[in-house]
Amino acid sequence: MPRLLDRNTAKPPALKAEADSPDSAALNPVQSVLTLAEIQKLLPHRYPFLLVDRVIDYVPGERAIGIKNVTFNEPQFQGHFPGQPIMPGVLIVEAMAQVGGVVLTQMLDSSENLFLFAGIDKVRFRRQVTPGDQLIMTVELICVKQRRFAKMQARAEVDDKLVAEGELSFFLGVQ
Repeated sequence: MPRLLDRNTAKPPALKAEADSPDSAALNPVQSVLTLAEIQKLLPHRYPFLLVDRVIDYVPGERAIGIKNVTFNEPQFQGHFPGQPIMPGVLIVEAMAQVGGVVLTQMLDSSENLFLFAGIDKVRFRRQVTPGDQLIMTVELICVKQRRFAKMQARAEVDDKLVAEGELSFFLGVQ
């Protein structure tokens, strides 16, 4: 069973030995901004399915705010929809889940633990997201139940306008 860290723990025990390494910056839970390279150290996703370009704010054990720069060169826009490209809603939800994953991966005390996206609830889409938009996703931890399930509240905005919101559920397991 995965062990979760106390919110007040400055560094996960499994990561203390790596704290002085220049490659371990993304593993430091007090770092509030993460680059793409640092996000790739935390999440298993890669192009074309890594949907977070940068984390601009991070509060350990509580929330993260991530950015996705939406470009016409992404493969989904070839068919969704020709002549009127719109980011699919499922990819907006996945992008929010990946931001949530940044919070969860830094709460788990071992690199052998992982989170799996388990469900969505109360998701609503309010506006379209199109190439050229910058999607800003805020994901906050609501609760962890039985140290195995996490629930998070997520919002996605473009130009300070709400485009999607909902609750995301995760299973915390071992690889």
